[in-house]
Amino acid sequence: MESGPSRVVLITGAAGALGAAVARRLASEGPADLVLCDLSGERLEPVASTLEGPGTRVLTRVVDVSDAAAVDAAVAAAVERFGRLDVMINNAGVIATNGRIHNQTAQEWDRQFRITFLGAVHGTTAAVRVMRTQEDGGSIINTASVAGLTAWPYTAPYGAAKAAVIQLTKVAAVEYAKERIRVNCVCPGTFESAMTADIPDEALPGLTARHPLGLGAPEDVVGAFAYLAGADSRWTTGSAMVVDGGYAAP
Repeated sequence: MESGPSRVVLITGAAGALGAAVARRLASEGPADLVLCDLSGERLEPVASTLEGPGTRVLTRVVDVSDAAAVDAAVAAAVERFGRLDVMINNAGVIATNGRIHNQTAQEWDRQFRITFLGAVHGTTAAVRVMRTQEDGGSIINTASVAGLTAWPYTAPYGAAKAAVIQLTKVAAVEYAKERIRVNCVCPGTFESAMTADIPDEALPGLTARHPLGLGAPEDVVGAFAYLAGADSRWTTGSAMVVDGGYAAP
């Protein structure tokens, strides 16, 4: 349990399996003021209700991360309520439709880059504006994917968008290091969530076989976020941390 003042953490995609698990982990580690953002307010409330308690204050916001103004407003609300922003976790994203490149529509490519990539751009931009004014900067963590590092067939728009998130992370890390802002990303493999529920049943055995440790759970990934959000990672920036059950090893 960490001591000292509360960390102010904003998480997008907080109603999803991974976002909610990250929120629970950070709340359990010490004083935390959590700003939980998601496109679905109804799904946010049950997550928030499990976190409120001694040492934890929670603010919820309905946010479309593809809208820069909406993300700016969420960050402004966090600062207005809690006075600062220590950690920005750009976690919102969507899984791609299943199909080879020639069967993917322009609308699907646009959807992936508006939400998965530009969502991270908007969150990074909004967080940097605040963190640059803070003496101790802050930590930005983007949710990327092993699909952005490997050739993941039949989900090209998703993989390309996640690869762009990784590159954004590295460039931002270099640009803002002198202002004490660390920028890293986590690259999970496949874990059980609402997103994986949409994967066709016939594709699951092959996908599972690609993970030597088997498919994971959100709780298998959250330790990476906890490390990057905390003081132990003070000398870590520009990292694409792989937590994938061995998917990328072969």
